[in-house]
Amino acid sequence: MNTTYYAAAAEQLTTIDILLWVALPYASIAIFLVGHYWRYRYDKFGWTTRSSQLYENRLLRLGSPLFHFGILLVILGHIVGLLIPEGWTEAVGISEPVYHALSVGLGVLAGAATLIGAAILIYRRRTTGPVFSATTRNDKIMYVLLIGTLVLGFGTTVISNAIGQPHDYRQTVSPWFRSVLSFRPDTDLILAAPLGFQLHVIAAWILFAFWPFTRLVHVFSMPIGYLTRPYIVYRSRDVELGSRRERRGWERIQ
Repeated sequence: MNTTYYAAAAEQLTTIDILLWVALPYASIAIFLVGHYWRYRYDKFGWTTRSSQLYENRLLRLGSPLFHFGILLVILGHIVGLLIPEGWTEAVGISEPVYHALSVGLGVLAGAATLIGAAILIYRRRTTGPVFSATTRNDKIMYVLLIGTLVLGFGTTVISNAIGQPHDYRQTVSPWFRSVLSFRPDTDLILAAPLGFQLHVIAAWILFAFWPFTRLVHVFSMPIGYLTRPYIVYRSRDVELGSRRERRGWERIQ
C-alpha cells in the first residue's frame, strides 16, 4: 500500500483507535522485551516461581499439569493461528473447514483444561494458609489479567460457535497482528473483528506488558544446560574398590 492510502486511512481513525490498535501493541512489545532484559539483568534472584509445593501438594499435583499442558496448547494454537496465513495451510492440503474444526476442538479442550487447572490453583492459593500468605499484590493482579484474557478468548470462541456464527479470525485478527509485526499496522482489519475478539486482544497486550514483572518470567527459564551437562559418575564405597580405609568403629558387619 502506498503512502497516500495510509494518510487517508489515518485521517479516518479516532484517537481511541490509534491508542488501542497502534500505540498499545508497540508499547506492550517494547515493555515485554526491555522489561525481561531489565528483570534478568538486575533481579536474577527474583526470577523465580516462588514455589509453594512444600505447603500443599495434593491440589498442586492436580491443578498444575492441567494448567501448564493446557496453556502450552493454547500458546501453540495462537502461534499457528496468528502467524501462519490461511493460504499456507490450504497449500499443504488443510482446507478451511478442517482447520476450523481442529482449531475449535483443540482450542475448547485446551481452554477448558487451562481454566480448570487455574481454578484449582487459585482455590489452593486462597484456602491454604501459608500459600495465601505468600501471595503478593503483584500475584493477584497477574491472576486477574491472565484469567481475564483466557476467559475472553475461551468465551468468545465457545459463544460464537454455539450460536452458529463463528468468526474467521484469520481474515481479521491474524493479518492485523502480522501487519503490526511488519510495522505497517492495518487497523481496518482489527476494527472488522467482533467486540469479543477486540477485548481479548486488548487484555492480551496488557498482560504482555505486565508479564516481565511477575512470576510468569519462569516460562523462559528452561534448563537447557542439562542437555549438554556431563553425566555424573557414582562410585562404590566398597572398601575393595575405594581408596579410603574404614575408620575404627565403622567396619562393616559381615
